[in-house]
Amino acid sequence: MSDALTFQVAHRAPPGWDALIAGMPGAHLLQTTAWASVKAHYGWLPLYLTWSTSANASPQAAALVLQRRLPVAGLAAKMCLLYAPKGPLLDWSNPTLRQRVLDDLRLFARRQGGIFIKIDPDVALGSGIPGAVDDQPSPEGLSTLSELKARGWRFSEEQIQFRNTVLLDLTPGEDELLGRMKQKTRYNIRLAIRKGLTVRIGTPADFSLLYRMYAQTSVRDGFVIRDEAYYRLVWQTFYPQPSSLASLSQPIAEPLIAEMDGEPIAALVLFRFAGKAWYLYGMSTEFHRESMPNYLLQWEAMRQARAAGCTCYDLWGAPDEFSESDSLWGVFRFKEGLGGQVVRTLGAWDLPTQPWLYRLYTQTLPRLLEGMRRRGRQRTRQAAM
Repeated sequence: MSDALTFQVAHRAPPGWDALIAGMPGAHLLQTTAWASVKAHYGWLPLYLTWSTSANASPQAAALVLQRRLPVAGLAAKMCLLYAPKGPLLDWSNPTLRQRVLDDLRLFARRQGGIFIKIDPDVALGSGIPGAVDDQPSPEGLSTLSELKARGWRFSEEQIQFRNTVLLDLTPGEDELLGRMKQKTRYNIRLAIRKGLTVRIGTPADFSLLYRMYAQTSVRDGFVIRDEAYYRLVWQTFYPQPSSLASLSQPIAEPLIAEMDGEPIAALVLFRFAGKAWYLYGMSTEFHRESMPNYLLQWEAMRQARAAGCTCYDLWGAPDEFSESDSLWGVFRFKEGLGGQVVRTLGAWDLPTQPWLYRLYTQTLPRLLEGMRRRGRQRTRQAAM
């Protein structure tokens, strides 16, 4: 089959790109035209890769690849970074197709002048916590892992997305979903309702409020966020238009805001695409935390996602190491209480196409990132005030 495939690169999204990838294995929010639009605003050039048997046939594989030029004095003007966020999309259990795509990605990266190309497809290495009774390895993922290593791909020191996550199956009814939760989680949801908390769907008029709460959360919990303009762009780009509300092939984001007596105290932003929902951003104030607003918000997010036709809810992030020393452990225990299943994926892998420049880049990047984080923390503290 691979010999019959035609590999194409387009600088503009092919017609119906989002609908096209919505039906592919591993369809992901970060492979959509909306995400490409956001990243293009920040200096990334979107490139659309497809592998098809003919011009009119549906692709067997596809990838949105983000390219960023590096205008470094004294080095080649064509030098760049390449990243396929949560891609490429294909049936990774098909070794022939997988090999063809990996071959073409190597050639593509060289032709573009890439120092390396990074991929992090949602290919599961296994489910459950390693060593626990529910630990279940994935033959498909382990086979892909072996092939990446054999072809010179390297596990990336720069993991852009979370390697592991917690997934919730939304196909059961509400009673069963509640029954799968831990008892304390169910209790806290009911406590929030008894205390009079309500949840409403937000609008663009709430974006500044959302950012202020997010800034407060980042300062309180010790993580770095971007400036308000970035999140406003993301939320506005994905905010649903009336024509997209009934379409599973249109990427959508809706804020959910928890209020006590009309006062916003916590929120999350729920993203939906291709029958799947994602929890990417959560935020809260210091007020009424004893009313457990985050538990009620997650329950309402599950109900909203089910009503929109989603069958899976990705809670976006679990520890790299499943121990109390991991910085995500507390957040993970909260997510685990909702009744989800741990899924461990490949993570991000780099294919160096200019090895000496790749070594230079990976040695320099950590120092640059730490400086950016320090400046980011200072800006966030000011925004949270």
